[in-house]
Amino acid sequence: MSRVYNFSAGPAVLPEEVLREAAEEMMDYKGSGMSVMEMSHRSKVYDGIIKEAEADLRELMNIPDNYKVLFLQGGASQQFAMIPMNLMKNKKAAYIVTGQWAKKAFQEAQNYGEAVKVASSEDETFSYIPDCSDLDIPEDADYVYICENNTIYGTKYKTLPNTKGHTLVADVSSCFLSEPVDVSKYGIIYGGVQKNIGPAGVVIVIIREDLITEDTLPGTPTMLKYKTHADADSLYNTPPAYGIYVCGKVFKWLKKMGGLSAMKERNEEKAKILYDFLDESKMFKGTVRKEDRSLMNVPFVTGDKELDAKFVKEAEAAGFVNLKGHRTVGGMRASIYNAMPKEGVEKLVAFMKKFEEEN
Repeated sequence: MSRVYNFSAGPAVLPEEVLREAAEEMMDYKGSGMSVMEMSHRSKVYDGIIKEAEADLRELMNIPDNYKVLFLQGGASQQFAMIPMNLMKNKKAAYIVTGQWAKKAFQEAQNYGEAVKVASSEDETFSYIPDCSDLDIPEDADYVYICENNTIYGTKYKTLPNTKGHTLVADVSSCFLSEPVDVSKYGIIYGGVQKNIGPAGVVIVIIREDLITEDTLPGTPTMLKYKTHADADSLYNTPPAYGIYVCGKVFKWLKKMGGLSAMKERNEEKAKILYDFLDESKMFKGTVRKEDRSLMNVPFVTGDKELDAKFVKEAEAAGFVNLKGHRTVGGMRASIYNAMPKEGVEKLVAFMKKFEEEN
């Protein structure tokens, strides 16, 4: 059985050499006589794995010393509650709603205080990023929240919002490590790893130390306090140990590939191949305003539901899998994360050309 080209939005494609390495170490990790899957998270060997993963991530992202890196569970969705529980001191926060996950975060925050929607692109099915240069942000807002890359709708902030001095919190689940980033512009930058970094089950939270306090909302569970995990170096309870180990391998792979600026070049090159075709095609159309296009998630449609379904079916038979769009929008979506090789995108475009000629 040969490997398919997996365009899934997440859990998503991982670098082949990482999978091979994990397979080689499955029965015996570096002479320990056991798998990382079976290893105590309190062991010396595992301590080395998690510390090295953090050191490599810090190096890749150039994370300043006054930020903590936390490896947590519960996915991005648990952060929708954890963020207000820990940060809503004035019981008020500003949300920019550019897609389904930003909307869910906004709705969740309403349980903990006043969530104010300061901008939205819902009026045009989230097909663009609103102008965020001069938003009406409440003076006493504790933070401004964004979802930086919208997996479902294929949009990406090219410029961060002007938060007017307020702390910026960003969900970067689907653009994590796809390009260089200035961590110091964020109070919290976080994401689930299952799109661009590792297997499902880990969420990485990079948080500025002054935001980690005992002063959380009354009733905040111990497990949902950033301080709990920061004080214990992500080992307060059993972490998603195997997932973190695989993430660590991906960080090494990214370093070997030349780091985040090299990844950005590669990702731009891959995305251009697909977007250029969509712009000239008579049958397929991209759904996002050009200046807001994501490098990671590319949604497109034919305008005919039956033709869309036929395309997805034939593509799958040809080895291009998981191209069906999210159930809320239909159509197609190609997620072309770091681990998707350029040839995967080239072959997909060749297949699309052929499909267009035949239909």
